Amino acid sequence: MVLGACATWSLITAAVHGGRPEGVLLAVLAVTAGYAAGRILGELLPVAAPCAAAVAGLSLTLALPRLVPGPETVTPLGHAGATAAVLTLSAGAACCAAWGTPVPALRLGLRLLAGGMAVAGAALGSAIAMVTCCAVLLCSLAAGRMPHRGRGLAGLALAAAAVTGLTWATAGGALPGGLASSLEDQLTPRRIDLWRDALDLARHDPALGVGPGRFGELSPTAVQATLSDGKPHSAPLQMAAEQGVVGVLLLAAAFCWTLFALWRSVRPTPVVLSAGAALTGLAAVAAVGNALSFTTVSVGAGLLAGLATARPVEPAPRPASSRSGRTALRSPGDRPAA
Repeated sequence: MVLGACATWSLITAAVHGGRPEGVLLAVLAVTAGYAAGRILGELLPVAAPCAAAVAGLSLTLALPRLVPGPETVTPLGHAGATAAVLTLSAGAACCAAWGTPVPALRLGLRLLAGGMAVAGAALGSAIAMVTCCAVLLCSLAAGRMPHRGRGLAGLALAAAAVTGLTWATAGGALPGGLASSLEDQLTPRRIDLWRDALDLARHDPALGVGPGRFGELSPTAVQATLSDGKPHSAPLQMAAEQGVVGVLLLAAAFCWTLFALWRSVRPTPVVLSAGAALTGLAAVAAVGNALSFTTVSVGAGLLAGLATARPVEPAPRPASSRSGRTALRSPGDRPAA
C-alpha cells in the first residue's frame, strides 16, 4: 500500500504540473522486485542468498566503480554516493549471512567480507562507504548482545531522522556558524546551494511541489551549471521540492514500514538488526546524496529487506520409526497385534 501510494502520488503531481514520474515509478518497481526476490530466496536459501548478494555487490562496485548515470557534480558524494550505498547494503547482507550460519569458520569469513567492504570503499575513494560499512559491522556485532530488537530499531530510526534533520537544517541555514562552515567544506558550497534551491521550491508549493523530475529546470544552481544531473542530491529535499509534504511523508512511511516489517520478522534479532543498520546507512547516504537515483541501489535495498523478513523453510520432521528400522504408519489409537 505504501509503495502504491508513492507511485500514485507521483502520477498526481505529474498531472498537475506536467512533471516526469518515470524515475519514481522505476524506483518503486525496482524496490518491489528486489523485495519479492529477497523473500523467495530468503525462504529457500537463508544463508547462501545473502552471501551471494554480498559478493555480487562487491563485484559490481569493483567492476563498475563509477555508478553514475550522468556527469559528476560535486565531491565527495557524486559517484561515491552510489558506491557507498551498494557497499553498505553488501556489508549488511554479509552480516545477515554470518548470523544465519551455525559454522564458526564461515561466520568469521563472512564478517571479514563485511570488513572488506569498508576497505573496498576506501580504495575506491569513498570515505562515506568506509564509515557506513564499519558502522554496519559494529552494529551487527553489538546486535548479538541485544535481546530486544525494538530498542535497536528505534535507535536506528532516530539516527535516520537525525541525519535528515541535519540536512534540512543545513539547507535552511539554521545551524551555528562554525558547524555550518565545517559542513559546507565537507559537502561543497554547490551542494548546499542545491539544497537551498530545493527548500525554496518546496516553500513555493508545499502541497504538491513543482512536479517530479522538474528540479533541474527550475533550480537556479542546476540551470547555471555546465554539467548537472538535475537533482538536489538529497532524497528528502528532492521529494519536498518535487512532490511536496505528502511526498516526504510517503518516503518516511516507506522507511518506517521497512523497520516495522523487520520488527515483525521471524528471523533472529541479530539478522534483523544487521539489515536494519545497513538500510539506515542507506537512508543516511540518500539524505546527503543521490543514491536512490540508481536502480541498482533500489533493487539492493528491496532485496536486503526481503532477505531479512523471509520465513526460511523448515525441514520436515522425520517420521517415527519402529525398532526394526521400518516407518511406523499406525495411528495413535492402533495397538500392536498380540
